Amino acid sequence: MNPQNCRIAALQMISGPRVGDNLQAATRLVAEAVDQGAQLLVLPEYFPIIGNVDADRVRAREDFGRGPVQDWLAETSARHGVWIVAGSLPLTAATSDKMRNATLVYDSSGACVQRYDKVHLFGFTKGDERYDEAAFIEAGDRPVALATPFGRIALSICYDLRFPELYRALAPVDLILVPAAFTDTTGRAHWEILLRARAIENQCYVLAAAQGGRHESGRVTHGNSMIVDPWGEILDRKMKGPGIAIADLDHARIAEIRQSLPALAHRKL
Repeated sequence: MNPQNCRIAALQMISGPRVGDNLQAATRLVAEAVDQGAQLLVLPEYFPIIGNVDADRVRAREDFGRGPVQDWLAETSARHGVWIVAGSLPLTAATSDKMRNATLVYDSSGACVQRYDKVHLFGFTKGDERYDEAAFIEAGDRPVALATPFGRIALSICYDLRFPELYRALAPVDLILVPAAFTDTTGRAHWEILLRARAIENQCYVLAAAQGGRHESGRVTHGNSMIVDPWGEILDRKMKGPGIAIADLDHARIAEIRQSLPALAHRKL
């Protein structure tokens, strides 16, 4: 069966330390996107919680298959009859002091149909700014894609964007998802160019749903959620603050580009 064209939406948030407040904010964004015809909606990395310290996320982790965040995802996708991708949420790891940073995909009936655990863990030091995800996250160990009515979709999270081999391992795909909480420092330098490069080299759509603004902790995330087409053109974006970027995924556009410039067929390695 040929995949369907669809309307896709990136939901941008500025999540805080209280899960209930963040779910209320996400509920409003989902309704806004559905009102505009979205059929596949993607939330940002850590959409349920960004606390004052990394340990706040570890404490909020849920067992896979149960918990208030997963209940909300199942209920919301079923109520609206849409696919919802939970950009990421903290799930139980092998040890009590760590978490899995996981993307969960819910279909229009509210069933969780796929899980991806972030493989590449961010590390960055510049002046007083320092991040070390390996200190509190247990890494995943495999790339993940899934078949949907809208085509084949590659899953990834934030720092994964810097590793093109992850997406090559899953090729060909129709859509790459990049939920993120990019720092403003690295985002201003690299975010857009990396997203457009992944779209161009894989000749597919890229949807990036980001955290975007100043959080209660004082952390500033880059935002600039966007949808990029297979030629690298930005179809829509949301720079800062809560909101959505929305566009249509058109399989004829993918086919046209791959036919006129058959780079994927020319691969040697």
